[in-house]
Amino acid sequence: MQRLHALLPALCLATAALAAEPTASPQRPKAPISVAFVLAAGAEVVDFAGPWGVFQYVNVPGGSGPAYKLFTVAETKQPVKVSGGLTVLPDFSFGNAPMPDVVVVPALGAEPSPAVLAWLKKVSAHTELTMSVCTGAFVLAAAGLLDGKQVTTHHSALGLLASSYPAVDVKRGARFVDSGRVATAGGLTSGIDLALHVVDRSFGRKVAEATATQLEYQGLGWKDPASNAAFAQRAVSTAEHPLCPVCEMEVDPKHAPALDHEGQHYLFCSEGCRKAFQKAPKYFER
Repeated sequence: MQRLHALLPALCLATAALAAEPTASPQRPKAPISVAFVLAAGAEVVDFAGPWGVFQYVNVPGGSGPAYKLFTVAETKQPVKVSGGLTVLPDFSFGNAPMPDVVVVPALGAEPSPAVLAWLKKVSAHTELTMSVCTGAFVLAAAGLLDGKQVTTHHSALGLLASSYPAVDVKRGARFVDSGRVATAGGLTSGIDLALHVVDRSFGRKVAEATATQLEYQGLGWKDPASNAAFAQRAVSTAEHPLCPVCEMEVDPKHAPALDHEGQHYLFCSEGCRKAFQKAPKYFER
C-alpha cells in the first residue's frame, strides 16, 4: 500500500493533466506556493493531514514542478506527539523557518504557547493566507487575527468561540469562511474543503476539480461554503436527551454538573463547560 501511494502521483499524472486544463485565476500565483503547517503537542492529525494531502496532489498544467512546497514548523525541532499517538519531527522551528506564503493552523492540544502566538503575529503580516481548521480558530483569535471578521470552527465550539472572543463574528452552518487573507474551516474534514477552495482561488476551478478527482474525494463542500447546514441551528436539549448548552454534547443527568439560571435548569458535560456558561451565559441560554 505504501509503495502504491508513492507511485500514485506519477501513475496518474497524465490523467490529471488531461482533466485539469489551464484555468488559473487571472494572475497565476508564483509556484511553488510555500505552506507552513503549525504543530504542537496534541495537534489534530486530520486537521493538518487533510489539507497537506490536498496541496500535495495539485498539478498545474504547464507547471515545471510542484504547485506547493509544504513544511511543518513548531516551537522547537524536537519530535512532537500529535493526536492518536503519532509522532512528527518538525521540519523547522519558529526561529529558523522560512517565511511562508500560506499558514495552516490545526486544533492544538492545549492553549497556544506565547511562541506560537508571536510567530503567527509576525508571519501573518506577510502571508497571502493564514487559515485554521477546527478549533485552530481559537489560536488565530488568541493571536488577534480574527477581530472584526466572520469565522467558523467545529460545531461544538461555536458558542465558546463567540463568548471567548466577542470581537469575532462566529457563523453557524459554514463549511468554511474565506475572509481574504484569513480563512477558517469547520471541524476536521472541513479542512479538506477549505484547502480545495484555496486551490480553486489560486489556480482555478478545473485544477481544483482535478485535484479532488485525483484524491477520489467526492465531497462538494469546497464549492459551497454554506454546506454545513446540519449545524446551522443549535441542537435542542430535551428531558429525554439533555445536551450541554456550551458544546452541545449529550450528558448523563445522573452525573452531570448542573446549574439553575433564570428559571432554567442546565446540565453540563464537564465542569469546564459549566464555568464557561457562568462566565458568559447570554451565548448559551435556551
